[in-house]
Amino acid sequence: MDTTENEIQLLSQQLQELREHMYHQEHQKEDHPEPKVADPEYFHGDRRLAKNFMFQLQLVFASQTRRYAADSSKVAYAGSRLRGVAFTWFTGAPILFVKKKDQSLRLCVDYRGLNKVTIKNRYPLPLITEMIDKLKTATIFTKIDLRGAYNLVRIKEGDEWKTAFRTRYGHFEYLVMPFGLSNAPATFQHMINDIFRDMLDHYVIAYLDDILVFSPNDQEHHDHVTKVLQRLKDHQLYAKLEKCSFSQKQVEFLGHIISPQGIGMDKAKVSAIQHWKPPTSVRELQVFLGFANYYRKFIAHYSKIALPMTKLLCTKDKLPWNWTTPAQQAFDNLKDQFCTAPILQHPDHTKPFILETDASDFAIGAVLFQRGTHDDHLHPVAFFSRKFKAPEINYEIYDKELLAIVESLQQWRHLLIASVEPVTIYTDHKNLEYFTTTRRLNRRQARWSIFLADFHFQITYRPGRLQSQPDALSRQPELKPKEGDGIYDIQEQKLLQPKHFVFLTTEPPILNQIKEAYSTDTLAQDLIQSTKEKTNPAITIRSDIIYYYDKIYVPEDLRASILKSRHDSKLAGHFGISRTSQLVRRDYWWPKLRRYITDYIKTCETCARTKTSHATKAGLLQPLTIPENPWKSISMDFITDLPVSNNADSILVIVDRLTKMGHFIPCNKTINAEQTATQYIKHIVRLHGVPQDIVSDRGTQFTSKFWTAFHKHLGTNLSLSSAFHPESDGQTERLNQVLEQYLRCYSNYTQDNWNDLLPLAEFAYNNSVHSSTKQSPFYANYGYHPTIDINNQLTTEAPAAEDKAQQMAEVIKELRENMEEAQNAYTTAANKHRQPGPEYQEGDLVWLRTTNLRTTRPSKKLDYRKLGPFPILKQINPVAFRIELPDSMRIHNVFHTSLLEPVTQNELSNRYQPPPEPVTIDGEQEYEVEKVLAHKTHYGRTKYLIQWKGYGPEDNTWEPLGNLEAPDGTRLKPLEDYLRSMENKPRQS
Repeated sequence: MDTTENEIQLLSQQLQELREHMYHQEHQKEDHPEPKVADPEYFHGDRRLAKNFMFQLQLVFASQTRRYAADSSKVAYAGSRLRGVAFTWFTGAPILFVKKKDQSLRLCVDYRGLNKVTIKNRYPLPLITEMIDKLKTATIFTKIDLRGAYNLVRIKEGDEWKTAFRTRYGHFEYLVMPFGLSNAPATFQHMINDIFRDMLDHYVIAYLDDILVFSPNDQEHHDHVTKVLQRLKDHQLYAKLEKCSFSQKQVEFLGHIISPQGIGMDKAKVSAIQHWKPPTSVRELQVFLGFANYYRKFIAHYSKIALPMTKLLCTKDKLPWNWTTPAQQAFDNLKDQFCTAPILQHPDHTKPFILETDASDFAIGAVLFQRGTHDDHLHPVAFFSRKFKAPEINYEIYDKELLAIVESLQQWRHLLIASVEPVTIYTDHKNLEYFTTTRRLNRRQARWSIFLADFHFQITYRPGRLQSQPDALSRQPELKPKEGDGIYDIQEQKLLQPKHFVFLTTEPPILNQIKEAYSTDTLAQDLIQSTKEKTNPAITIRSDIIYYYDKIYVPEDLRASILKSRHDSKLAGHFGISRTSQLVRRDYWWPKLRRYITDYIKTCETCARTKTSHATKAGLLQPLTIPENPWKSISMDFITDLPVSNNADSILVIVDRLTKMGHFIPCNKTINAEQTATQYIKHIVRLHGVPQDIVSDRGTQFTSKFWTAFHKHLGTNLSLSSAFHPESDGQTERLNQVLEQYLRCYSNYTQDNWNDLLPLAEFAYNNSVHSSTKQSPFYANYGYHPTIDINNQLTTEAPAAEDKAQQMAEVIKELRENMEEAQNAYTTAANKHRQPGPEYQEGDLVWLRTTNLRTTRPSKKLDYRKLGPFPILKQINPVAFRIELPDSMRIHNVFHTSLLEPVTQNELSNRYQPPPEPVTIDGEQEYEVEKVLAHKTHYGRTKYLIQWKGYGPEDNTWEPLGNLEAPDGTRLKPLEDYLRSMENKPRQS
């Protein structure tokens, strides 16, 4: 008997055995054996009482559907899959029908209500890539698809009632695990793993109801298949004959074609995309790229091929869709690649891996190799490539090449982390050979070294000419920058050392730091060289400082420090992108400065927590007349109900409507009209004269007879806002928000130091550029900028008096023009309709607005505007989301989208973010406590902010109570003094 006859006979025997095995399942006999009941049972309902099951109206079916429902129920009832229920205390889940491919109907039960109150089973599903990696020695395969899958699992007795559903023929409940339960996949996988535990990864891999038997030869395969079928029979599990394949040299499994030669593409899926029409929107393009990305490891140069299309994903929503010729070519090319993609060799963990990596200016590439089974040639196991993210583009070449290694090991972690032999890594950057022995690492490299410690590898230098494949993956000629728009146009970031985290400093330290940083800054060296060659007249050097049009060039290591002083400090004010950009540009310059500032501010956690979101409101705005001269028209308002600070609990805010200059005057909520007039004369009339017009709300101080008579005598017109319409005095209302934002950023926990902050707040506001006037209020009033932190050492002659007068006239003219332009722009923007909320996905981080929440802090005005960030757990409906809250927040965790804001992820590698919670300093030295400044409670543990004797405020630390007690257990005197002062103060929960 020849080989062919042997195979036919073997296949016939296997099919006959399987047919006999599936006999009862095919004919639905009354003596159907009971479904599998594990010991203990695999599936049981959540023991949490289901009080919140969702009630839904029963769907109305057509007559044919009703007959189908009745017949199906009878068939299933006879098959011992479900039973009728005479009485149930809850309504049960509704049913619906879904059409199958053959137009028949499938009964579905809507278990969303049950799933909503079910505690999730975290049993892990196997990773597809890890399972497929086990097929390295296989030459013959059998695929088995189980019939009924979930229905093969018996529900624990007593929990059946939780699966009840209702029909017009009564209530029924399942005796077996039905489809649609959230824990069904994990439960079924758990059962399959237990059944085949001694076979898994040896000659069986199983993913839910798909079972693959694999063997190195025909004889072993017959034995393996027999054991698997017998195991199924022993456990009363049934297969679907029409979906089974026996003794195949090639089989489709989980979207891959498995054969002795390696892993290939699923031809059926590949042929379908040949008829895929070009995308007509960003969403359609995302769908196509999402499908293609699933198979990207089979396609060399994937990033390069798909680049013209991925660029279109960055198109702003307001711009029209533009499907370019390069994108069409990339689309066609990528579709062709699905038919011509290389066949990869199966990884063999008994053989050493060889990894080749390379990094160009704009991308990284890598190829994983192993020696062939039948020859000594290197065969590819997988390809990897991607372009750099924006912060990575200007990494030094050393870090770029190291990043290529780190990303490659991350990509193939499941293959390489358990490698018996060391992984040989080839790179064309020789210095990387010494990475494992170098003593000095920057923060980025130190972070990577922790990850690399999990691997056993050896880095070896190889010239670039010998690394053609990874080099080709990383080299993209069309991305190479043209003359004049290269690497200088992209911001550079590096991690800062703690010494850089300082507030505004005097000139010598910052200038000295800048000079020192030039020696290690690549761009600084290029700029210095350009001055020697006189190729760029805009670049000059004075006192060893590089100037670009009289602005100091800041090297990459100090840019975050500049933002720290011009955005985070109390003299800067945590203002927005525009004001911060103007403040930085006043003295400094570096490439892509505004983009850097945008990224910095958008990821500032203090801004995210404390700033108010400004939603568009209904009603067209009616702008006020623009004043002719400064301080001719002012606006006034109060900020009230603040914690008592230096005997004050309110702030009188007065703003000039032309120059936007403001004065912040501490006062009390009980201030009357006469006292308000006194402050008005002391702070406004004394400095600026008598205004012609005052805009205010309808507070009692501004509507009193005294206030009206007082200003009638002075000849000042009073303009009062409409009731409940603060937009009439929108200028002061908006400034109040800015001032409150400033105080939220810098006030202590008890919020009783805001009075001391008012002078700094007034300076910070008046020194920042106003969005309407395009000038800072200080400059608009006085014609020059105040000194803040640096002297550019530029000398200019004092202008003549007439020039000064002309300059001020031009400033006022420019102010009026800018205000008119700003009014028009603001009116147009404010009159637009509301926009749809962001689209959140499970796991996205969001801020939670505190609109309807109260914390234990004294004042709502100075409290956080947002809490978080918190992860999204589930989308309940198009506008409601469930988020994961800490246990301490005992509130319902489903919120409307209007109360949520997306978190902008920080991608600045050198960005410092204050930690959410203070960290206790580690050490055994004792220091003398001078004063306890504040306290904070976290998860029931209280910590105290300590000022140490002989140390500055930068050395203040948070310490637990145990560190503030004497050996005999008594509290230190500074702590006792602090607790006595806090007897009537709130404590943080």
